[in-house]
Amino acid sequence: MENSKINHPIVPAISKLNCIDLSSPDIQNSVSLLKQACLDSGFFYVINHGISQEFMDEVFEQSRRFFELPIDEKMKLLRNEKNRGYTPVLDELLDSENQVNGDYKEGYYIGVEVPEDDPASEKPFYGPNQWPPTDLLPGWRETMEKYHQEALRVAKAVAKIIALALDLDGDFFDKPEMLGEPIATSRLLHYEGVRHVTGRMSDPDNGIFGAGAHSDYGLITLLATDDNLGLQICKDKDSNPQIWEYVAPLKGAFVVNLGDMLERWSNGIFRSTLHRVLGNGQERYSIAYFVEPSHDCVVECLPSCKSETNPPKFPPVTCAAYLSQRYKDTHTDLSSYQNSKT
Repeated sequence: MENSKINHPIVPAISKLNCIDLSSPDIQNSVSLLKQACLDSGFFYVINHGISQEFMDEVFEQSRRFFELPIDEKMKLLRNEKNRGYTPVLDELLDSENQVNGDYKEGYYIGVEVPEDDPASEKPFYGPNQWPPTDLLPGWRETMEKYHQEALRVAKAVAKIIALALDLDGDFFDKPEMLGEPIATSRLLHYEGVRHVTGRMSDPDNGIFGAGAHSDYGLITLLATDDNLGLQICKDKDSNPQIWEYVAPLKGAFVVNLGDMLERWSNGIFRSTLHRVLGNGQERYSIAYFVEPSHDCVVECLPSCKSETNPPKFPPVTCAAYLSQRYKDTHTDLSSYQNSKT
């Protein structure tokens, strides 16, 4: 029987990522593994980070409880101009060239809690969070605030290793103008399964994705996810055609990826990586923790990453200006929801 003309679907491979053990006393080995990962794919696992599995299970359970609320309850917490709160399905469009609609996911933004009477609340991305009523979701706020603090601790530990990998002092990113006063954001994410009215399978050939192809905006992202496969990465974003690989969930680990600001800081030595999410008909929950420096931090080429033969590739930019433009480019204008938030 002749099989040469049969077209078999190409199933993306599983990407093999380096694993960084934050409890390891061998810091040089961790630096070596991380540097190799940053040069290869921009993605790696972080294990033994000090957040218990029991607590992570509680965070995911609280996330599930929120997303199971009726849509009218969730819309009462629609994201505001500070980018805090609920984002409905199709709110975000990450890959305008290839998506026919927005992302088939819903989310919830939680940032650094800053009271309204604090002068810092006037800054973009700072201010009070939106919280569900305690009688509706008791303990929800306490769980999410604790997670936000714990994830920032992990992010700072990873940033120390990144600094060493770039031949900088270990505390380089821990300065007040950087991660001392960060724009750190937790985002709960829910990709609907087929049992939901709007849930549907992804279809890349027809522009339908759980999350369109994109690179993250900031320094690094910590991703906690459930056991469902869905995340794909493209190691070379300039390749044509793009080659996609799945990233397998690893129990108890964070999947960490580099953001665009780190690419700018490192003059392209460490590159942010394209990634996307394909829905397969199963519900999928994940939590992305985006770590960016302070508002006034100027992101410009690091001294260790430039030379006469390798001058800076990107102009300096403040973190606040860069983030504001990126969020504006990818999210639905809030005025379109004016009759939905009741």
